[in-house]
Amino acid sequence: MNTEWSLKEFYTGLDDPAYEADIARAETKIKELEAFVKTADKLSWKEIAERGLTLREEIELPLDKAGFYLSMRQSVESENGDIVAQLNRIMKIIADVTPFDTALDKLLAKIPDVDALGEESALVREYSFYLKEIQKNEAHLLSNEVEEMIAAMNLTAGSSWSRLQAYLTSTVEVDYDGDKVTLSQIRNLAYSPDAAVRKAAYEAELAAYEKIKDPIAFSINNIKNQVTMLSHKRGYESPIAMTLEQSRMKRETLDALMEAIRESLPVFRKYMRKKGELLGHVNGLPWYDLFAPIGKVDKNYTLEEARDYLLEVFEKFSPDMSDLMRDAFDNEWIDFYPRKGKVGGAFCAGISQFKQSRILTNYDGTFNSIRTLAHELGHAFHNRQKENGRILNQGYTMPVAETASTFNEVHLGQAVMAEASGEERLGLLEHDLCEYTQIIVDIYSRYLFETAVFEQCQGKFLVADDLKQMMLDAQREAYGDGLDERTLHPYMWVNKSHYYRENLSFYNFPYAFGNLFALGLYALFRKEGEAFVSKYEAMLKATPCCTVEEAAAMVGIDVTSKAFWQEGLAEVAREVEEFCASANIA
Repeated sequence: MNTEWSLKEFYTGLDDPAYEADIARAETKIKELEAFVKTADKLSWKEIAERGLTLREEIELPLDKAGFYLSMRQSVESENGDIVAQLNRIMKIIADVTPFDTALDKLLAKIPDVDALGEESALVREYSFYLKEIQKNEAHLLSNEVEEMIAAMNLTAGSSWSRLQAYLTSTVEVDYDGDKVTLSQIRNLAYSPDAAVRKAAYEAELAAYEKIKDPIAFSINNIKNQVTMLSHKRGYESPIAMTLEQSRMKRETLDALMEAIRESLPVFRKYMRKKGELLGHVNGLPWYDLFAPIGKVDKNYTLEEARDYLLEVFEKFSPDMSDLMRDAFDNEWIDFYPRKGKVGGAFCAGISQFKQSRILTNYDGTFNSIRTLAHELGHAFHNRQKENGRILNQGYTMPVAETASTFNEVHLGQAVMAEASGEERLGLLEHDLCEYTQIIVDIYSRYLFETAVFEQCQGKFLVADDLKQMMLDAQREAYGDGLDERTLHPYMWVNKSHYYRENLSFYNFPYAFGNLFALGLYALFRKEGEAFVSKYEAMLKATPCCTVEEAAAMVGIDVTSKAFWQEGLAEVAREVEEFCASANIA
């Protein structure tokens, strides 16, 4: 099995003639769009909609392919200046098309009756939701010239600061045990069964951040100021209001989710204190032992074993899911191991025109790595459900983006737990609760931190020490006495790329949403069995063309109700009680 992904399906390299041909094709269509928007007022609404949408598709397809290829290469070659230069080139092209895109949006926003026009045009009918979203968002568009300037300035503003954070965190050398290692390698040691290794790795990680904290502080300040300025210019009340509208999610839903999480925090703290006791601590759990293994889940898995295990588990849910996983392993969709220049963490990116995804992990052979693979393959499954839709109907929003991925984690956890007993079951319970703690409690701390950064960076420049204190405050509020406050993690703002996306703020609460939503979906699966799968796939397919609340309603869930979120958290509470009882016996 190849351990690095293949990108040859897209281009053989930057010198591939197909690469330049795609760029040229996009630039030609941009010129056609420019000419079209200048004369479109002479055309019928049907002609405006069909020609405008077709041109937008013809521009999107080659740029999507080129941008996907470059982004995948940059994620594993962050020091490659040629890739960075080409990404800048693509971004400049996107900036150049912005005024014509804005002009087209303003034209499409004036269509008197989208549904009526859809009766005349199959293309309009397919894009009815897309067109209605354009009409709703038209109030937030600025002039064509200003939109063009914003896009052009972003090349040397927010997006550059974002790339700086990715570059620094992927290339910084961590001094550990007489050697130089990457951040991904040192962070993986948090799962070591050796307490001394975990503590030493934590200390080495914090020391490494000292080398890069100041430029990354500049990054987060400038990105958040840019987002705040643009959100106000576009008429949003705040960055979170802009995020919710872009997410097609009601504030009522977010408030219900967050209130349920706040009320559940004592449950998680009980688990952490018990884990701390098992590890010999008396003041709560030290940060460096958050991921310490408990019980006997200490097996290491080869890639072949990981593949076979996932195929076996998910065949029982859906043959479609196991087929997708087989494709990913067999067709070189996955880049597995950490190496210098490769970004940390994990992600999945899909490209619908090729009906493929690419998955990046930093695999270390532990069960947690298998869980990560299941998570990212869930994203790929979501991509597969919608890949036959038109290119402009591919963008689902942040909250539902984590649905299929976390559903996979729940299914994997339930399957493993059903076969376990004794020390193994205790270990699996602990691993499950460790993940829930990250996705609920740590995500809550990240939400608090990002909210505070947006509020405070308007009045002052937040130096690294300010950001460290804000992160500690957020962790204390979220984790409470579950953690030993003498060993928190003041630099969690440095390594999380989610804070550094100038076009995507608050990429934290969607993880909590996805996890608890997945618990609700899984409860339906246990009740309905095979009949649920087709409804689930239909919901995933629909996510690009509906609101969060509408997607949930397709399977009978009301996400504006705190009671729904409490049901999922009650399942976590039951696991905490079992863990504490089992730990007392052990």
